[in-house]
Amino acid sequence: MSTSIDHPVAERSFDRRPRSTLQRFGPLLVALLALGLVACAVTIWRSLRLATTAAGAPPSVIEVAAAPVAVETLPQWLRATGTLQAVQEVVLAPEVAGRVMAIRFEAGAVVAEGDALVQLFDGIERADRAAALARARFARHQLDRSRELSPSGTESLQRLQQRESELHEAEAAVAQIEARLAQKTVRAPFDGRLGIRRINLGQYVSAGEPIATLVALDRLYVIFTVPQQDLGRLRVGGEVEVASDAWPDRRFRAVINAIEPRIGTDTRNVSVQAILSDPEGLLRPGLFVTVGVAQAPRPDAILVPTTAIQATASGDSVLVVRDGRAVPTPVVAGPQIGNRTVVERGLVAGDVVISGGQLRIRPGATVAVAAAGAGPRRPEP
Repeated sequence: MSTSIDHPVAERSFDRRPRSTLQRFGPLLVALLALGLVACAVTIWRSLRLATTAAGAPPSVIEVAAAPVAVETLPQWLRATGTLQAVQEVVLAPEVAGRVMAIRFEAGAVVAEGDALVQLFDGIERADRAAALARARFARHQLDRSRELSPSGTESLQRLQQRESELHEAEAAVAQIEARLAQKTVRAPFDGRLGIRRINLGQYVSAGEPIATLVALDRLYVIFTVPQQDLGRLRVGGEVEVASDAWPDRRFRAVINAIEPRIGTDTRNVSVQAILSDPEGLLRPGLFVTVGVAQAPRPDAILVPTTAIQATASGDSVLVVRDGRAVPTPVVAGPQIGNRTVVERGLVAGDVVISGGQLRIRPGATVAVAAAGAGPRRPEP
């Protein structure tokens, strides 16, 4: 007789079989998918709402600083670079050798024409002159005596002529010695300013040895060159404006007095010389200067603030305010004058250009010109 026996251990082992991955994570995946769908729905709803609001709202207005185009008569100049030269300049030197006995000037002093500057030893020449003067006086006495005796026949006419010749020879000897004596004194040949002294008291100097430089500073030459194509823009008597970095706030006036008749074969430039009057003696020979030759004024020149021009790889442009919008406009920029620039092409009278902050303004953006004295204002977010 068989007896049925339950095995609880075996039943429990059967209940512990592992569950599948889908059974364990299925509810979690369903929950995550539901959350993702909700988030997508919310995002799409917000985007549609913002788009609807933006379509119905007016565009934001950017307040900008702008300036109207200036149309005026513009003086024109032919620009060049040059240098200054002295009209009168000389290196003082003795004509003969000798020992320096006196120095009668200070370095940098202003002297007048004829002033004695250096005295060389002239004792021998003074003694020779004294002897020559004595001979000349004796020859004159002899001539006077012959003139008294000649009418009575005591002195012959030949003797009288001999006495006259002797007097002339004696006077010529005096003049010759006085000329040698004058060579012992170095004098200023013209009014001017002296340079640095190059000799000392008691020094023996040779003929032609430099003593000092003398320069007349009241009048200077302005030497400059221009390209050959500008030859027709030059004329003798034309006005020249001269500027130097030694006096950045001053402008000096000169007048063209000579134009080189020959073009330089190596540079194809024309050399020009102008005379500059400088009674104050502010400038110096050798200074580098910038030169502007006056030309006929240019009528109806268009000028804009330099900050209004944007330089790009494709060329210069400005933002013009037209119908309340910023319109990019290509231009051809000319020379800069102070803080303004000449516009050769691209603008007309009446245009208003944005003068600052162009980088934050998109082409076609709606803008409003700020009141005078008010800066540009960023748009509200």
